[in-house]
Amino acid sequence: MMGGDITVESKPGMGSTFTICLPRIAQGEQPMPREAPRPARAERAHPIGVGSDEPLILVVDDDATARELVEQHLQRAGFAVVAARGGQEALRLVRELQPTAVTLDIMMPDLDGWTVLAAMKGDPALASIPVVLMSIVDQKKRGYALGAADYLVKPIDRTKLVATLTGICGSTAGRVLLVDDDEVVRRGVRHILEPMGWNVTEAENGQIAVEAIAAARPDVIILGLMMPKMDGFEFLDELRSRSDWQGVPVVIVTAKDLTQDDRDRLNGGVERIIQKSNPGEMLGQLTREISKCVKR
Repeated sequence: MMGGDITVESKPGMGSTFTICLPRIAQGEQPMPREAPRPARAERAHPIGVGSDEPLILVVDDDATARELVEQHLQRAGFAVVAARGGQEALRLVRELQPTAVTLDIMMPDLDGWTVLAAMKGDPALASIPVVLMSIVDQKKRGYALGAADYLVKPIDRTKLVATLTGICGSTAGRVLLVDDDEVVRRGVRHILEPMGWNVTEAENGQIAVEAIAAARPDVIILGLMMPKMDGFEFLDELRSRSDWQGVPVVIVTAKDLTQDDRDRLNGGVERIIQKSNPGEMLGQLTREISKCVKR
């Protein structure tokens, strides 16, 4: 059945020797054809809508862990992100997408970062796209000489990364009043906003927030709803009662399951309601929303 052969040799008093011969490929069977390798698809870390105002960053790194960490940092800071796993894919995507900026690892197996950078700067259609080099090797002089906008040494500091790309892409930051009784939430939001250039003032309840607005009018207010002394609903009533404060945009961030009565009370007085769920998604939504408020 296999197309082989079996023979035997016997000698009295010495025993028998069996020899089995099998072909490498069985008769009637053909070797399985190898599938041609499929081109790798770009990882889209955040969906990019048509006409989106979010700066698009192409993250290029062959190390999945490092790539995903940079993606998370940038998403939370309000950037749209597309990722490439190597230099060849990066050149294809940068031509296709024309991103606002590129973060580029240097040590990659197919095309290294130096080759990608040289190819971009040698192409008139790509030369103006800023490239931030990122590597465990400190070769800043070489990077700047080849046209890099900046050079960050790994491990990457999140604050430095966000500040660098915010400076490159242009900041839409301003003064924000952060009103929430949860100190952990306030600290997390401040940690994201300040590297982007936002001037953050905190208030732990509505009463303190009213005093803060009287002292300095913010460009946007981030407001929790469930707070002692003066909750978010009462604060909004006070805000609406003052004609000089009515134009300040308000973004709600809450863990409360809103009833229809709650939504009716908020209707027309807030820009957006964001649920406190996944911290990364919440912070990403928040940064994008308050940036829109300032751009108007």
